Amino acid sequence: MSPAPALAMPASPLVKRDLFKELGVRTFINAAGTYTAMTGSLMHDFVVETIMNSATDFCMMDELQDKAGEKIAALVHAEAAVVTTGAFSGMTLGLAGVLTGLDPKKAEQLPHLEGTGMKSEVIIQKAHTIVYNHALKNTGCTIIYIETAEELEKAINEKTALLHFLNIEADKGKIMHEEWIAIGKKHGIPTSIDMAADVPPVSNLWKFNDMGFSFVVISGGKALRGPQSAGLLMGKKDIIAAARLSMPPRGFTIGRGFKVNKEEVLGMYMALDSYIKQDHDKEWKEWEAATAVIDNSVKTVNGVTTAITVPPLGNVTPTLSISWDNTKVKISGKDVQLNLRNGVPSIEIGNAQEKSITITVWMLKPGQEKIVAARITEELKKAAI
Repeated sequence: MSPAPALAMPASPLVKRDLFKELGVRTFINAAGTYTAMTGSLMHDFVVETIMNSATDFCMMDELQDKAGEKIAALVHAEAAVVTTGAFSGMTLGLAGVLTGLDPKKAEQLPHLEGTGMKSEVIIQKAHTIVYNHALKNTGCTIIYIETAEELEKAINEKTALLHFLNIEADKGKIMHEEWIAIGKKHGIPTSIDMAADVPPVSNLWKFNDMGFSFVVISGGKALRGPQSAGLLMGKKDIIAAARLSMPPRGFTIGRGFKVNKEEVLGMYMALDSYIKQDHDKEWKEWEAATAVIDNSVKTVNGVTTAITVPPLGNVTPTLSISWDNTKVKISGKDVQLNLRNGVPSIEIGNAQEKSITITVWMLKPGQEKIVAARITEELKKAAI
């Protein structure tokens, strides 16, 4: 009798490699914020551990999304939830669910709406015009822009599928959240809200579900510090169930490319659960203390003034604006930015103007505020007359 084939030998432990260094990719201290181009945020160690631990077993994706979605929905006060590949895909999928309902044939027809009987228009306030609204166009829908409640009422017709709201620009529009929802309910039209970067405060995770929006989308790789490519779609049970018809593991749909893996689903759930439970007051005080380190240092340079503000709707964290009298400090904000980028260690900062720069500390590792303070102060002192 032939011997049984030998099992493959386990792979030898990999030598730890610095792949950034091998590939020649610059890493940096992030004093700018949660920009996608800067890879968003850094996952917490426990999120990384969750991802690593879940990478060693198989599971059925629908079952995982079902079970994780139930837990996530309870945390955010929604009827249902699903982990998506970011807020952008959540917008496309949420609208797809509104259009198709639970009809898989309709899901396969998107984005070709003509002759299908599906609705084809989304209404948005002009003040809420951003490039990310293209996520809604991916379904084949046309966007109709309005300004006033009166214009909204006139724009609503038999083709209207959705009323979409952008939270970060809420104060620029003429219709606020509650009235937007009320008009949607009056006409039996779902309402959605993009709050991709609008945590903190933590209460925003459930505020808009409690308010009554039909579906809500948020990024996972910003303040939540989950996987950068993950996000959440949460809202009414029927819409979330319908949205899932257009996302993997199903194929032949507009959402096939929005493939989220098991590790991201579990990492996102862990990040959300832990974020809700953490001490947010303590975190805020830590941000204030780190901001003060930079603030106090740069103000030692003659001609430099500072201001600390907190954006009201998105990226709600202490934000330090550093300005200078250019008759006393001869350097542009762009040059300060470039010098920090090209220095060792490399540092990225936020908005750079002719005689000002902007700093946020919420993506800094402990102790990095001292490095940032020293380097900015150094650059300003070199340029001081």
